[in-house]
Formats: sequence, structure tokens, C-alpha cells
Amino acid sequence: MLRLSLLLLLLSHPARCMLLGWVESPGYPIGYQPHASMNWSRCASEGYTLSIRIVHLDLEDSQDCENDAVKVFSNGNLISVLCGQRDFKELQSVVNPSLVSYPGGCLSLSFHSDYSNIKRHRGFKGFYSVKDFDECEEDPENECSQFCHNIIGRYRCSCRHGYHLGTDNHTCTVSCGKDLSGLNKGDISSPSWPGLYAENADCRYTLSVEAHLQLELHFSGVFDVEQSPDGQCIDALRIETPSGIMGPFCGHTPPPSPFLTHSHRVNISFTSDGFGTNKGFTLHFKTRGKVCQAVATSHSTVTPQQPEYEPGQTVTVACDLGHIVNTQGHLKLSLQYETTCQSTGIWAPSYPCEPVNCGHPDIPEDGILQLTDSENSHTRYKGQIQLRCSSQYYTLEGNDKYTCSAGGKWVSSSGTSQMPKCTPVCGMHENAPASAGRILGGRNANLGEIPWQLLIKEPSRGGATLINDRWAVTAAHVVEALEETSLRLYGGLVDGRTMSLRSSDVVVMDSERIIIHPGYTRGDFPLGRINYDNDIALIRLTSRVNFGPNLLPICLPEVNRGLVENEQGTVSGWGLTEGKESLVTSRVLKYAEIGVYSLSQCQNTPRTPTGSPMIFTENMFCAGATGKDSCQKDSGSPFVIPTLSAGTGPFHLAGIVSWGPPCKDREFKGYYTKVENYVDWIKETIDKVENT
Repeated sequence: MLRLSLLLLLLSHPARCMLLGWVESPGYPIGYQPHASMNWSRCASEGYTLSIRIVHLDLEDSQDCENDAVKVFSNGNLISVLCGQRDFKELQSVVNPSLVSYPGGCLSLSFHSDYSNIKRHRGFKGFYSVKDFDECEEDPENECSQFCHNIIGRYRCSCRHGYHLGTDNHTCTVSCGKDLSGLNKGDISSPSWPGLYAENADCRYTLSVEAHLQLELHFSGVFDVEQSPDGQCIDALRIETPSGIMGPFCGHTPPPSPFLTHSHRVNISFTSDGFGTNKGFTLHFKTRGKVCQAVATSHSTVTPQQPEYEPGQTVTVACDLGHIVNTQGHLKLSLQYETTCQSTGIWAPSYPCEPVNCGHPDIPEDGILQLTDSENSHTRYKGQIQLRCSSQYYTLEGNDKYTCSAGGKWVSSSGTSQMPKCTPVCGMHENAPASAGRILGGRNANLGEIPWQLLIKEPSRGGATLINDRWAVTAAHVVEALEETSLRLYGGLVDGRTMSLRSSDVVVMDSERIIIHPGYTRGDFPLGRINYDNDIALIRLTSRVNFGPNLLPICLPEVNRGLVENEQGTVSGWGLTEGKESLVTSRVLKYAEIGVYSLSQCQNTPRTPTGSPMIFTENMFCAGATGKDSCQKDSGSPFVIPTLSAGTGPFHLAGIVSWGPPCKDREFKGYYTKVENYVDWIKETIDKVENT
């Protein structure tokens, strides 16, 4: 009876269905054993589907088929889990319709049973078959634009009368392109004009006439090309010449008529999609003599101005602002040239007007002033750059943004073409002295408290002051006996011992040039020097020093600032200081806060060992306090005063330790070179050397 049912089932299917085989559980139909299992898999060819039809199902029933089960997968994805008992009708109507693969896909089946059954179950049996997949009926994405025909294993498309199948073998289109070369006049219209144009049209018309002629297009009648509500072209008309593509044109507004192409070669294309009910267009083409257009080259104007120019007319082409003439590949500073309209409708000679190129900005090679983004900075006309100082110890003096001007120079918003400078941040330090100290028995300085102080160890001990990254200042008598390149200075330290000079914090600097003030009197004084007027010298270093928290420059004072009696300042140095029994050379940098004395006190000068009075001039001042003073070997060191009345920075260099009575006399009065009298000389000397 079962065999007869199966035979009737097979005969009821279309002839195109082919039975391939049976699949059944182990031991079927007698029954499967505990711990039984099996795996099965088959695949269909392209254009076919594979199906399984279960004809008998008798398994142990359990919740979610946890005990015994048969599972069916399509391309690895689970599509059905079966257990229990199902009658033939339920299998046919509910279960089997879902056991079908995708076209060209695979089905796999697995069966397992657990360790025991209360009663024996027969298992399952089914048969698998492949059949042709009807793409036309079952696949809505078959891509045939008109007719679809199913064929065993595949499908094909066909078209209505008047259409042909495109190269993709799916889209029906019309043959509407023509080569109209050699015709001086004629008509072109969308396919089926004046009826609705065909869908999926791809029309291309080629026009070509003699080189001295140009094609002129005249649109007439209705212009109706499909357009979206937001104005985008769905179907489109395009006109292409050697100078470019004009269009797309669509909607109800045709191109201007007459449409001058200014070319003897024109390609006209019309495309449509698979939908829409629009009429299209019609045009008449003819020829006329070529003329030259009012634009000879981009970024320029033509003089005299006319809508068009006849052959033989000569005009002047002037480049727009910020552009110059490129003559045969060589940019010149010429802004205009003459050209003549040719019979072919082109200007000759014709040179492009290209943007002015300002080139890379003139930035010093010291690396302090930098472009913020050199890779993305544009150097052509209207390009912009931005500059910055690479170190926190410098400040930008001038504008930071520059634009490439029409004159080929980088110009700031204020109109200057001079590049900014990075000037050192002077007179500031991160660790200010906590309180007043004394050089004679004074307070020891910590690193960074007096970062502008420099040490001179040889040939005689003294001090100097850093005023920028290439220059220092000291007393002239400290360096008067030296050759110009024989001086070594140390900075970024407080301990002057030789061993400490190996520390990584110490900065060693060598002099490149020593410039003593021309008003300073040099020479030997056997009976003792009595005149220290103009006791100041500049030291140019061999290379730029790198600033840090322990090495920073001091500010120069304002010219004619003036010093006020009792005005407080700080003097520092590695000179003599109080020892246990006598004065000794200090190993550590010391500082003291002292006040400026009155003019009358300063004019009461000490005498030399021979009894000669020392000379006091307007280029000096004196300062000190009870128990506080500079001393021998402090010469050349700084006396600094805070710029702000509150006693805070920035500090400026008010004086340079110059001379005074012997420290052992305990007069506590030192004489200093008044730096404000030499600011102009310092700046002029530095500028002269740097610009030589």
C-alpha cells in the first residue's frame, strides 16, 4: 500500500521533477537503537532547487525535540527540527513545503537518538529530488525589462517589436543612434517622436562638418524630458564638444535656441530609464562660420569686450588678479598678451593664466619659527599659512597668519610682508628667590632661581648675563685681556665646582666674538685702575643655546628709565663670600637683595691703594645694604630689578657688577655699569653683526 501511495505521489508531480533518492534513519523501518546518529548532505546545480519530502515520521517525542530529533539545514542554516509522530497529510501540507534549498543551494540532514526509549520507534523516511527553478515566476528580481522565458536550468529575456536586447542581455532598448557626419543640416529627435519616447533608451548622434564651420542647434516644439520633483534629471539630454559636456538638460525648459556649439564636432546623447511617459525633444541642426568666444583662456578678460569675435580680430588678454601668463611653460611676470581670432574659431597664440605662486615663506633655518602645518599649506594665490614658535620660551612678534598676495608675496592681515620673529621670553623664571640673601654670607640659589646667570671660570673668575639665545653681556674688564674666541661660559647651574660641570643640567657655551665698548679704556694700570667708565662688553656665542627652566635670558631695561634711591634689586654671583675665618670663593651661586644709593653717596668714591680717588660717571650707579654687597670675582654678574612695582617679573638688567672697595673693608657699597645707558649700543651692535 505504501509503494502504491508513493507511486501515485510521484506521478502527480510535473515531469520536470526528477526523483534522486531516499534518505532514512538507521534501522528503518524496524526501528533505531539508542545513541544512533547519521549525517546526510546534497547540493543542487545552478538554476535548480533541492527538496526533501518526508513520507513517514515516528520518533520519540520530547519538549523542543531534546531527546530524539531530525534536523534539516539549508546552506548551513537550520530550517526545521522534527520529532514525535506526524501523519502523511500533515507532513505534506505543513512540514515538506519548507524543506527546499535556494537555487543552486545545498540541504543537509542530521539525526540523533538519546540513550533509551520507553518503546521502539520506527524512525523517519523521505526522498530528495531536484527540479528546475522557474526564475520568471518565482524570482521577482530576474531583471528582464520586458519578457522573461524560463528554460531548464536558466532563463532568458526578450523584447517587444522595435526594441533589441542590450549588452547586459536583460534590458530592452531601442536603436536610435546615428552617425550624421558630413551633413550640414538635418533633424534629430527622441525615439518615437512625437509619441512617448521608449524606456531604457541610449541614443548617440554624431555630427561632424568642415573645420572652419560650427554646428548650430535649434530646438522647436515641445521639450518634455522626465525630471524628479526636486529638479534632478531622471532622463537626460547632453551635448558634448571637444571643450566639454553641456547638460544634462531635462524638464520642460530646452537649451537656448539657437545653441552655438563653437565646434565642428558634436556628440548628442539621450538616455532614459525604464519608467515614465514623456514626449522627449526635437531639434534642427545647421552650420555657420566659426567665431571666437569672449573667453580666450580661463582666469582672464578680453579687451575690447564683445559677445563674439570674427576671424582676424586681435584682442588683448589680461590675466585676472593674482594670475600671470604662462608662456610656453615658463611663468613670467607678464599680466597680459595679444591674440588673434583664427578661422577655426580659436585664439592664437593662447597662453594660460595661472595663479601666482608665493613659494615657501622665507623662514630662518634655526627651527624656532615654524609653519603650523607645512604639508597642507598652499603657496598659490590666496593660499594661507600660519606660523608659530616651536618653543614655549619664545613669543611670536608680529602676525601669525599670512596670505599669498597677487604680487607674489606673503602678506599679513595688517598688510606687511615682513615675516614675524620669535623673540625670547625674557626676565621670567619658574623658581623666584624666596627672600633676600647675601653674597657676603649670602643665601644659596636653587636651580632656576637666577636662570640668566652665567659663570666664567678662566682665565679669571667672573660672571655674565644671558640676554638672548646668541648673546651675553659682561663687564669689559673681565674680558679685556682675552682673545676674541678664547672664552668659555657655563649656564644652567648653581654649583661652580669642576665636578658639577659634568652634570647633564650644565650648558657649556663658547664665544665666537667679544665686543668691548669703544669708550672703555683698555691697558695696564701699574698704580691701579681708577676709571671703569663704559665697563661693558658683548659676547656672541658660537651657536644658539636651547632655553630651559634653568637657562633663560634677562630683559634689557628701557632707555633713560632712571634709577630711584632705595630701589631694590638682586645681585648674584660666584664671587668672594664669608668663610669661617676669612673671605673665600663661593662654590655655589649666591644672591642678595640690595638697594640703590643716592647720587651723593655714590660720588663719595673709595681710593685706590696708591691713594688716587676712583672716577664716578653718569654711566654708573652704586648699591648695597648693611652686611650685603657684591664682592671680588662677582665682576660681570647681573644686578636685576623687577619691572612691575609689585616686585614681580619680568626682571630687567639694571646693572653689571663693575668695581668697588675691597670687601674686607666692609663698606658694603658696589659700583655697577648702568645698562640703560647702553641699550641702543647693544641693539645696534647685535643688528650689525647679525646682518653682516
